[in-house]
Amino acid sequence: MAEMETADGSQQRGFINKYNKDYYAGALMLFIGLGAAYQGSRYSIGTLSHMGPGFFPVSLGVLLALIGVAIALGAKSSVPPGPEKYLAPEWRGWICICLSIVAFIVLGKYGGLLPATFAISFISAMGDRGNTWKSALGLSLVMCVICVVVFWWALRMQFPLFQWG
Repeated sequence: MAEMETADGSQQRGFINKYNKDYYAGALMLFIGLGAAYQGSRYSIGTLSHMGPGFFPVSLGVLLALIGVAIALGAKSSVPPGPEKYLAPEWRGWICICLSIVAFIVLGKYGGLLPATFAISFISAMGDRGNTWKSALGLSLVMCVICVVVFWWALRMQFPLFQWG
């Protein structure tokens, strides 16, 4: 990688900085959104009251393209910060999030919806160093209540609340 000098005289490695990344991310989202809208328009779109199979991909594609344009315009108007400092990877967060997904799969299959929801929210919350076990417990209990109301009661998902084996 080549080094280049920034406006404040410090050396910066590589040619891709945060602002170029924002331009590239915005352009990528724009092109993916336009592609999804184009592919979705090949199906019947229908109307708002009788949506066809192409309605959802077209609307999501247009929304994604608009967000891509907003990201690219936001990169143009942002002010470059000082030199970036290296941050070590957050291994605790990575491990907790991956373990929570595994716990959800295992407990969802053998324990039911409530133990799986409690496990995924509690273990994921413990990945943040700012959370205590009490705040993670409170978050998990609230998530269990929301999960029961939305998925089991309102949507009537065929996922038992508790099961053994």
